Amino acid sequence: MSRITTLEEHASCGGRVGFYSHPSESLGLEARFGVFLPERALAGERVPVIHLLAGLTCTQETFLIKSNAVQFAARHGIALVAPDTSPRGAGVAGEDDAYDLGTGAGFYLDATTPAWRRHYRMGTYVSHELPELTQAEFAIDGARRGIMGHSMGGHGALVHALRAPQAWKSVSALAPICHPAVVPWGEKAFTAYLGPDRATWARHDAILLLEAGHTHPTEILVDQGESDKFLHDQLRPELLAAAAGAAGQDLRLRLHPRYDHSYWFIQSFIADHLDHHATILNAL
Repeated sequence: MSRITTLEEHASCGGRVGFYSHPSESLGLEARFGVFLPERALAGERVPVIHLLAGLTCTQETFLIKSNAVQFAARHGIALVAPDTSPRGAGVAGEDDAYDLGTGAGFYLDATTPAWRRHYRMGTYVSHELPELTQAEFAIDGARRGIMGHSMGGHGALVHALRAPQAWKSVSALAPICHPAVVPWGEKAFTAYLGPDRATWARHDAILLLEAGHTHPTEILVDQGESDKFLHDQLRPELLAAAAGAAGQDLRLRLHPRYDHSYWFIQSFIADHLDHHATILNAL
């Protein structure tokens, strides 16, 4: 018996986009996610998959609808899985007071502070529960799995891939929060979710992971717009480049004049990201 509830499904690019819900053990709440299946998967063939992690304020719909990733995933015969960005309706005091903490801002980690730890466990949800669920419910090959994200989701993609490269075979990011432990978005979220002891933040920060010796065996692709209003205060890709160089991590960081933080930027370079993942995943 299926463990998921179908909310809506649509034919798209020869395949199917669907949005679903299920009772999440990790979150202790009903969770929602989106899936694109290419034509081969609808015919029962297990295909590679890329998990898409969206940014602050977004939902399971945002990346699939706005990024234009579906048409390129269809060309490569790759599935897409998009989780929500946080639990919904956890009832934590203040969770709906600001766009950058609580609802829509789970930061893809497991909270440890008393107020947040019961439901805000997006780390376990992304790393274990959702991959296992979607592999069981759809024609997805879990041995060929990549991860990609934007902004807060770019942070999540980098951290999950560096911590578990055996699980995530390919990784890329668009305008990621590269060093959350030292920028306002990250400091606010980490203090709330993890507490004031900065030593506990290290395993949730891509640059600190690189400095601790965590690397990924494949090239990491990162794109960043130079007209992004968050570039200097929140994102800091130059620090990622320095840490990758010191760690011997293969990183392709591309800076683009005139581009901002929006999905117009993402649409402009998403084809390259699908090519990047397809080259790695289809070779496995």
